Amino acid sequence: MARRLFIFEEPDRFLAVARGEPGKRAFFLQAGQGRAVVTLGVEKMQVAALADRISAVVAAIGEPAGGAEASDRPALVDEAVEPMVELFRVGALALGWDPDTKSVLVEARPVNEEGEYPEVTDDDPNADDLLRVRLSAPQALEFATAAAAVVVAGRTPCPFCGQPLDPSGHFCTRSNGQLN
Repeated sequence: MARRLFIFEEPDRFLAVARGEPGKRAFFLQAGQGRAVVTLGVEKMQVAALADRISAVVAAIGEPAGGAEASDRPALVDEAVEPMVELFRVGALALGWDPDTKSVLVEARPVNEEGEYPEVTDDDPNADDLLRVRLSAPQALEFATAAAAVVVAGRTPCPFCGQPLDPSGHFCTRSNGQLN
């Protein structure tokens, strides 16, 4: 099958979405620009890690998080486009900072047939599919905040450690070893 590149230089949507009951939710990333919308399947921990790393990158770079000078790009839409059709399951997420455009780059690729993530160029027709989204610093922080909220929305957090409570309980190190 021919490689598909989904590149959103000025997206009007990039969001993490969860569907289903707590404990059995399916997670997705959805990117879009105009009428073009792409939905990818991800793991909950991938969403959490992406949100965490985006926040850390923007903080480390010191880009403004708001204000008139921060970005003239619109806020990202926070509702998923339905129906959600998973184009591929994400195996690798990459995050980068482009100092020329002062933007965050997010790339997502599936695991290839060999279970590897080789470096490839965009013009390689035999490479795996790729999603690339470019976000301004405010858009990236908007995504990170919303994605983190999606991750924790499924289960009640432990009052001691903040980790989601499993219906069967969990061992919390911050509660003096009590099972919650």
